[in-house]
Amino acid sequence: MEELLRTTDITVIPLARTLLADEGIECFELDVNMSVLEGSIGILPRRLMVRRDDLPAARRVLWENGVRIDG
Repeated sequence: MEELLRTTDITVIPLARTLLADEGIECFELDVNMSVLEGSIGILPRRLMVRRDDLPAARRVLWENGVRIDG
């Protein structure tokens, strides 16, 4: 798995997951429990992971839909 994006914006991960699912790209969210433990104040980022082979297509899907990916 490769990191597609990392964010503290709670709206970005669900949007990205939906866009990727519509394209048949599987993804996995990391650090969900850590952000819950810190009290959901948005300090700790969550990460969205995809398969290495899907990374270019996943980046394209997010870019085409206006989802900013840093890095």
